[in-house]
Amino acid sequence: MRSAVIKPCETDECDLDHMAAGIGSGDVSLSVVVPLLNEQQNVIPLVTAVRAALDGRYAWELLLIDDGSTDGTADVARDLAAHDPCVRLIRLARNYGQASATQAGFDHARGATVVTLDGDLQNDPADIPNLIDKLEQGFDLVVGYRERRQDRLLTRRIPSLVANRILAFLTGVKTRDVGCSLKAYRGPLVQQLRLYSDLHRFVPALAAVHGAR
Repeated sequence: MRSAVIKPCETDECDLDHMAAGIGSGDVSLSVVVPLLNEQQNVIPLVTAVRAALDGRYAWELLLIDDGSTDGTADVARDLAAHDPCVRLIRLARNYGQASATQAGFDHARGATVVTLDGDLQNDPADIPNLIDKLEQGFDLVVGYRERRQDRLLTRRIPSLVANRILAFLTGVKTRDVGCSLKAYRGPLVQQLRLYSDLHRFVPALAAVHGAR
């Protein structure tokens, strides 16, 4: 798998399968990882909301992972990255899925704390400080939940509720909304996780396997 990491003044080629996470390197304390697939209309509002939530509170970076979008998502993200040193664009060669896109963000994250969220604006970046505050109480992973979901009741919300209960029963890890992308991680946990296929749906259980609190 090949990708290009687009920074304000340079383009680096990197192999995502072999690149070690640079957790805690440089001047960045918080990395926000956002997989994007055909989110052209949401990229600018997303970046604006992240900046409003984090500026003045953290030394942060925003990693926008373009997962093979076929619209103008990558172009909008590239323009933002070219003018904002806090924004980085990682382009995947094709659509690999949310788990692999998230892992690509983990591989490039430089912060000692990593936060993930969706690119469709269903996760509010204003909640990020709340997750980090909870993380700093001694936890390794904090999982958000969707309180006012915009998904359809029969095809998305009810199946999600059933899946949450089944997973809690099978794994013993009781989380309210396993499918919510809004999560905060300590760096050492991120380094232990390897996400692919649909494993992004099982992060709490995977974290528990590694002894995470």
